[in-house]
Amino acid sequence: MAMAAGEAAGGLVPACVLGIDLGTTSVKAALLIGAEQGQVVAESCSRETQAYTSSLEAGPQGMEQDVRRIIRALNECLAALPQQQLQRVSHIGIAGQMHGIVFWKRDKGCKWTESGPGLTFEPEEVSHLVTWQDARCSPTFLSSLPLPQSHISLATGYGCATVYWYLKKSPGFLKSYDAAGTIHDYVVAMLCDLKKPLMSVQNAASWGYFNSRNKSWNTDILKESGFPIHLLPEVGDPGSIAGRTVSAWHGIPKGAKVGIALGDFQCSVYSCLTERTDAVLNISTSAQLSISMPLGFQPPDMPDPSSAVTYFPYFNGDYLAVAASLNGGNVLATFVDMVAQWTEELGLQVQESAVYTKIIKAALGQTSSKLSIHPTIFGERHIPEQLASVSNIAVSDLSLGHVTRALCRGIVENLCSMLPVQCLMETGVRRILGSGSALARNEVLRQEVERVFPFPVVYGKDVDAAMGAAMVMFHRK
Repeated sequence: MAMAAGEAAGGLVPACVLGIDLGTTSVKAALLIGAEQGQVVAESCSRETQAYTSSLEAGPQGMEQDVRRIIRALNECLAALPQQQLQRVSHIGIAGQMHGIVFWKRDKGCKWTESGPGLTFEPEEVSHLVTWQDARCSPTFLSSLPLPQSHISLATGYGCATVYWYLKKSPGFLKSYDAAGTIHDYVVAMLCDLKKPLMSVQNAASWGYFNSRNKSWNTDILKESGFPIHLLPEVGDPGSIAGRTVSAWHGIPKGAKVGIALGDFQCSVYSCLTERTDAVLNISTSAQLSISMPLGFQPPDMPDPSSAVTYFPYFNGDYLAVAASLNGGNVLATFVDMVAQWTEELGLQVQESAVYTKIIKAALGQTSSKLSIHPTIFGERHIPEQLASVSNIAVSDLSLGHVTRALCRGIVENLCSMLPVQCLMETGVRRILGSGSALARNEVLRQEVERVFPFPVVYGKDVDAAMGAAMVMFHRK
């Protein structure tokens, strides 16, 4: 088996790169091979994780996932890929949902077992994953914490904020563990048997209390307030190698190089961004609009809590300016759910999928609507207290078509208000790359994007974090 990687590296058979994305609701794996035109996806597979579980300590405010279910979905995904190609994998790139935190015991993080053509690991002494959607840290709680020396404001769902919450509300919990990371840092640590977890600058920045300029944790600030700094991972550059596989994982040769875990957002952008003059608009569950900052850009030392734009560390010291809205396809899903619920309350039965198709069709029949919907039912990180509102309600605009049209426009306008057209023009943006599941299935949303932005919009540049993670490894090979 170890021979296969050598052969691949020696060029007898073209080497494959495996990209993995451990997302919020699903796991995706993609196998990339080199071709004359760049990289080509040879195979890919995706599985729903169905990992949400109740939170013992945080109750309804908690948003946690069962790590066993995530790893089960990952194992199912890899088992579905052709063995022949897995045996040619020389590099593995792993991305995943940022901000979240999982705790484990270093010497008991997982158990390896024989499974089919290779070995698989199962989590052992591992906590639930507290995700980026977790709401246990109230604004009052966050304001009681020391001020970070970082360009990113602290928010609920961020790793370091969650550690503080346990420290103050459930200190016994932390005593059971001696390592922590994002879910993708955990997978890299298990694959390479890292004694201390290693984390990329991208994931470290997403946890809070991390200074991207000097690439270090705010250890003095954290120490002073009794934070368990032994839980903080070592930090490395995105694109670097974290280690090598210690077992023939799913038949992948032992000794395959594993990249340091990356942010899913950065990898999604990497998978489609070819020109610095492109802006990437992604509308799936949530929504993001991002642009490349000029070479040499450095973020401010301190965050502006009222600013809607965050600067995300990208690759090679570059930054992306990102308007990350918490309101995207989830708003439409909630609207569909509401319509279906009302219908049921009236004694009628209707499938949610049928509601979605009908409301889009109705909205396509209404090219305009005076109705104004501010759709932030989930709040926004920079103004959590400002929820949704509807104004300018006229008798003429009460049809399902008018309301749906106004809602789609509201989602796009909300994102545009966070990173205005003027800013895009000033940074030299020439076109918009549109992507994401909500944009792909909703023509009304696409029409509103084209109406709001004065640039050509190109669709079908699919953003794919698994592919992006593999591409990063390919370009670093």
